[in-house]
Amino acid sequence: MSQSRDAAIVGIYEYPDRDVEGEVSPLQIKAASAAKALEDAGLSWSDVDAIYDAGEGGGMAGLNISEYFGLNPTVINTTGVGGSSYEYHAAQAKRDIAAGKAKVALLTYGSTAHSNAFAIGVGARGGASMHPADNMDSFAGQTLVSNYAMVAHRHMHDYGTTSEQLAEISVATRMHAMRNPEAVRAMEDLEFLDIRETTIDDVVNSRMIADPLHLLECCMISDGGGAVVIAAPEVARDCAKKPVWILGTGEATKYPENGGDITVSAAAQSAPIAFGEAGLTPQEMDIAMIYDSFSITVLTILEDLGFCKKGEGGDWVTGGRLRFDRPDGPALNTDGGGLSSNHPGMRGIFLLTEAARQLRGESTSQVDGASLAVAHGNGGMLGSRHTAGTVILGSD
Repeated sequence: MSQSRDAAIVGIYEYPDRDVEGEVSPLQIKAASAAKALEDAGLSWSDVDAIYDAGEGGGMAGLNISEYFGLNPTVINTTGVGGSSYEYHAAQAKRDIAAGKAKVALLTYGSTAHSNAFAIGVGARGGASMHPADNMDSFAGQTLVSNYAMVAHRHMHDYGTTSEQLAEISVATRMHAMRNPEAVRAMEDLEFLDIRETTIDDVVNSRMIADPLHLLECCMISDGGGAVVIAAPEVARDCAKKPVWILGTGEATKYPENGGDITVSAAAQSAPIAFGEAGLTPQEMDIAMIYDSFSITVLTILEDLGFCKKGEGGDWVTGGRLRFDRPDGPALNTDGGGLSSNHPGMRGIFLLTEAARQLRGESTSQVDGASLAVAHGNGGMLGSRHTAGTVILGSD
């Protein structure tokens, strides 16, 4: 089937520092990344006519970021849905470009979560003023990581999934991280101990954080950021690097419901839309860039994307299947992922950048002949209210 080529990723950049020690702000990270991504594309600031921003740089995001960049965009999009915001932005940029509203879209992200000692996973979620949407969980003092642990326990109870099977995800991403100099530097800067490839035993014997999730199944907390440039076909064809086409997208939302299945994510809704639009199947994907806040996040999303049936994920990932050098693939998070490369709070933009690297042939864990990738962001909390953004990407 011939896919629609309405828009393509033409420029990417990932900010290399995971510990900025308060020397730069999120806005400075965003601006530096934007300049490098535009350079990567062979474009200039004056070419940008659309801004997509998730608001992490401050209030009135679209207006302030435009002024900070010195731009006068005709399209401003400030969709903020957590870690999947950038998959939403890619989807919305594709639609805006196809509608003739813009020709060059700029997506940026910047965060100093590590420098600010932001307790992403273990901080309290409740407060003196409880939001009505929190009435099913925050009152109990549940933290973010305990929410994911609850999903892992339910998956184990329903399907017999084991900690050893979940550990396969951490082992594969760490193997990829050790091939990525920026990921190794990140672990050094963040003072990881015993930096090396890990084993199943290493993971299951690491410190318990929230039963049944161990330390090596939980994402790091880093600083960082990046930028992605998306362009119309007539611009993309003349850019410095080969275009990575956005072939299909899907967006979905899920929240707590009485009688709902917490092991099913919103990906079960967004994936069929994205794959259907692209005219492709999960089994055709060479690369799977999946939001890896925790090991269980990846396992459930692999199932919900359609790589295997619900409940079969544990068996499906066993034996190193997710490594970049395995023929049965897909290769998972070949930059090292949030578990071993970076996680500044919202990791969705890095799913797009590494997927683009793979389809350009530029990854440090390059899959031979990679031509198709899925990037899937999860925003919010698995098992509770969250969003899903699925983006299917292809090279020429």
